[in-house]
Amino acid sequence: MVPTASMEKTVLVGDHYLLFKLPYGPRLPFTSLHLPRWGRVKHADIVAFTSPTDPQEVLVKRVVAVGGDSIEIRNTTVYVNGAKLNEPYAVFTKSASRSGDNMPRQIVPRGELFMLGDNRNNSQDSRFWGPVLEANVIGKPLWIFWSYNAPSFAWLDPGVMHKLRFYASVGTHLLANTRWSRLGIHL
Repeated sequence: MVPTASMEKTVLVGDHYLLFKLPYGPRLPFTSLHLPRWGRVKHADIVAFTSPTDPQEVLVKRVVAVGGDSIEIRNTTVYVNGAKLNEPYAVFTKSASRSGDNMPRQIVPRGELFMLGDNRNNSQDSRFWGPVLEANVIGKPLWIFWSYNAPSFAWLDPGVMHKLRFYASVGTHLLANTRWSRLGIHL
């Protein structure tokens, strides 16, 4: 489930997606064993990975650069290996300069990935915490199986009473707030 707007318009708050984990060495149920990792991540893939700042949190971002690539951001434009990226999916609002609008050229270390949210003004990503270990990738979102229109705070508030009220509201407004047009979208 997506609780924040860092990937909007590609992935919306409240989208629930099927995650394909098999190529990324998932843990075998009821054991501490993992299957072998055989999947490779490519440029522009959308992947789920454990957060480099909180290992309990799973994030969804787009892979912009892989190990060995150079990356630079100038006035919100991303350059990989010196070439301007064509990013029709990227959303940002031009306004006063913000942190993350510019980043000096750097080389992504081998075995690491540079991740960016598609909603650049509303994304904590590799611009702020650096590249992510490729081993942190846990899967690729395949397709959306349910999308419910509710704001981020509704999904994120950990309070028990809030959760009870929220899920009661979901039950009451299930048909009206389900985004039917998003069901089955391939990511």
